[in-house]
Amino acid sequence: MIYAYIRKSTEKQAFEHMEYEIQNFADNQHLKIDQWTEESISSRKPLSKRKLGILLTQLQQNDILITTEISRLGRSLLEVMSILQTCLNKGCQVWTIKENYRLGNDIQSKVLAFAFGLSAEIERNLISQRTKAALTSKKAQGVKLGRPSNAKSKELKLSKNIKRIQNMLNQGLSRTEISRIFKVNRHTMYRFTKRMEF
Repeated sequence: MIYAYIRKSTEKQAFEHMEYEIQNFADNQHLKIDQWTEESISSRKPLSKRKLGILLTQLQQNDILITTEISRLGRSLLEVMSILQTCLNKGCQVWTIKENYRLGNDIQSKVLAFAFGLSAEIERNLISQRTKAALTSKKAQGVKLGRPSNAKSKELKLSKNIKRIQNMLNQGLSRTEISRIFKVNRHTMYRFTKRMEF
């Protein structure tokens, strides 16, 4: 049987995009996907709590597991290697689209899987270290991190439209009507106009 596995961990990653990649690949290879497994969960979750864990128990000899890239299987080198080892012990193959891997039960596949898993983990660690260093630097400079709170964000939107709001009030529009136009709570509008002394 041929299995397709899709995992997205963020909203930016769409199931549809990964499904298209796999289906397009399968069509080009004249393969029929027998079962699709999709999940929206961090790979940091234990394998036993992921659909992938259940899928691995279903695999049998000569089955093929297709995924967009090997990092979809796990976050750490040890986890990726463990998953690959499970597949190889069962006589299954793991195919990836982006890296174009055909990992089977041969020494070259094992070396390749190890090398990729190691490099992927090193890359993630480097990115994490750079991100932490940048955040520490910004904090030291007094930069407030994170997105503005919802209320502050809305008040910022109103601050950019002071003249427009004042004109609307002069034309006789109520604060409630104006709050609907700017899609903010009427209490936010009342607080804002009071502070601006309109």
